[in-house]
Amino acid sequence: GERTLVTTLTKKMAEDLTDYLRETGVRVRYLHSDIDTLERVEIIRDLRLGVFDVLVGINLLREGLDLPEVSFIAILDADKEGYLRGYRSLIQTIGRAARNLNGRVIMYADAESDAMRQALDETDRRRRIQTAHNLENGITPQTIVKAVYQLERGREEQASRAAAFQESAGLPPDELLRIARDVEREMKRAARDLEFETAAELRDRLVELRRRIDDAPAAGVSPSGNGRSSGGRTSRTRPRRRQGP
Repeated sequence: GERTLVTTLTKKMAEDLTDYLRETGVRVRYLHSDIDTLERVEIIRDLRLGVFDVLVGINLLREGLDLPEVSFIAILDADKEGYLRGYRSLIQTIGRAARNLNGRVIMYADAESDAMRQALDETDRRRRIQTAHNLENGITPQTIVKAVYQLERGREEQASRAAAFQESAGLPPDELLRIARDVEREMKRAARDLEFETAAELRDRLVELRRRIDDAPAAGVSPSGNGRSSGGRTSRTRPRRRQGP
């Protein structure tokens, strides 16, 4: 009844591994940037609901995943140091399993990189501190329980936001700016409420709205995005006549 995350380095690897696992009977999906926002949110929700058991992805941290149901994480090519396999990325990925009592992480590699060693050392250090704290305060570790959005309610909310987003196409820049501010406020609220799937969706919408604002004609909004309008007129400063000596 628990879930698995598998992180790869390329889209092709994610897709090929998903195909292989599916052929062996595993209920699996993949997630990467080619999948649109609404489908990404639904994939994450379906994972939590148990529609499938294994999610394969590249930079799963980008999705803002908050999944207490995940008890196993496999990090492939863990020794290929870089943005996705650096010390901080490894620590953050390992932390995705820390919310489950049975959480376990395996890093698959040909050799142990410096980043892997640092991540292992830091994980051990944190575990010792947490264990001592639990013993001192009589705390029994438990898996965090986080309510899953009701699927139909979530779909209705997504559909409503998607419709509003589509209707924003062609609006003047000052109206787009107002919508962008509303989306940003909603995104921050979702993040505060630990609704990371929703926050990730809203973040993508905010990026697209800002792109539309940048691409829109300048009339109605200044390049700095402060909403000031010049009324479409260009003012010129008449050059001063130089005085003689």
